[in-house]
Amino acid sequence: MHLADYLSRSAIALAETVRSGEASAAELLACARARTEQVDPEINAVVRTWYGEAARRAGERPQGALGGVPFLYKDLSIAYGGQPMSAGSRFWRGAVSPAHSEISQRYLAAGLIPFGQTNSSELGLACETAPTAFGPTRNPWNLARSSGGSSGGAAAAVAAGIVPAAHATDGGGSIRIPSHCCGVFGLKPSRGRTPFGPLLGEGWNGLSAHHVIARDVADSALLLDLVHGPAPGDPYAAPAVPEGFASAVGRPGKRYRIAMLTETYDGRAVDPDCVAAVELAARLAAEAGHHVEPARPVVDMEALKRATRTLVGANARGALLRRSRELGRPWTADDLEPSTIAWAEEAGRLSADDYVAAVLTIHGIGRTLGAFFENWDLLLTPTFAVPAPPIDTVDVREPDFDTYYARLRSLSEFTSIHNSTGCPACSVPVHWNAAGLPVGAQFATRLGNERALFAIAGQLQEMTRWTDRQRTLLQSATFASSS
Repeated sequence: MHLADYLSRSAIALAETVRSGEASAAELLACARARTEQVDPEINAVVRTWYGEAARRAGERPQGALGGVPFLYKDLSIAYGGQPMSAGSRFWRGAVSPAHSEISQRYLAAGLIPFGQTNSSELGLACETAPTAFGPTRNPWNLARSSGGSSGGAAAAVAAGIVPAAHATDGGGSIRIPSHCCGVFGLKPSRGRTPFGPLLGEGWNGLSAHHVIARDVADSALLLDLVHGPAPGDPYAAPAVPEGFASAVGRPGKRYRIAMLTETYDGRAVDPDCVAAVELAARLAAEAGHHVEPARPVVDMEALKRATRTLVGANARGALLRRSRELGRPWTADDLEPSTIAWAEEAGRLSADDYVAAVLTIHGIGRTLGAFFENWDLLLTPTFAVPAPPIDTVDVREPDFDTYYARLRSLSEFTSIHNSTGCPACSVPVHWNAAGLPVGAQFATRLGNERALFAIAGQLQEMTRWTDRQRTLLQSATFASSS
């Protein structure tokens, strides 16, 4: 297969070339490697490769719905047995995964060929991807801009054509924010939809979820079909969807009632480009026959900020303590970002009462959104408060933790609320601004209702033909760099 053909096809289409005999899995892997070598020196999306292991799998004539399709794992929360996983951190240097995690086993059973790992912010603690351990991942649309985070490496790799879809995680927006920044599609599934086992029962007290970033909505839906569902012993599961997800793409079963919000939950303005993306998505949804009007849930955002700061900090501290026990020594300033140390130190000062109060707060906000979605099918908002910002706008080396956290939260509150509630949400790349940067709009819905997100996102993909806009980037061997 020629590289140009590889770049032009979705994961579903690439798998069909293998089934039909048009191309082999080894040829697809060679294309993925060639594209990595061509563009990754500029964007720094891929931090580690294992081409030999991938070639072995490709040579075994992989079966499954996506048999032979090259794939990348995020360098966080997903284990490939025998390979390192450093969580974007110097503190995990040398750590090797003893076995595949449950979701890794499911990707392999689907026939995917993982060949490496993508860059992540340290422990997933930032909405940018610029860890000291590996350096910043640059946005393919503009190399001076952030790729978002924490799954910025995954989004940049997909946008640049290294793979059609890549694994990612989302604990506060880490799938949707990079998708917004890089002009691709990203969906965070419902709490409990995808497994974290066997070493964990949940991610960040249920704030975090596994799924993928993709260029095509249909690829994302099929990938969720292939990996969703609890593993034996999981603490809970999302509501079952017997009909699956792929059949919903672009096919709403009814006329949706869509609530639209173009400012923050407490009434602050966001960047006009982000408002324009929401208004465009609203117009297109109305043209498709859906009912759209302004409405907002009433949410105590200050309480939400305190609760997520407590829960994320407690989980970060727990991970650091476990790693300290493995190494037999405490962490130092040479091991971690200043912001990561600040998360851990603050968490060490919190009480059991603080922790329980945080859990009660996010559960209460979940009930608020649950009641809101009794009257509305979807909530349409900006994905992020600005288009892709300059690198280090949210600087993990910021010495003042309150300053760092205020920047993080001011940009990401549209995404993080749905991590607290457990509701599914997605970012769709509907708009490009005058500077040529992509701008996403976010749709969210009630727990377990991912089919509605795939339906509306598929409609918008057909109406905007965003994959045509992406194709201009895929045809490039080098990328622009301007402020």
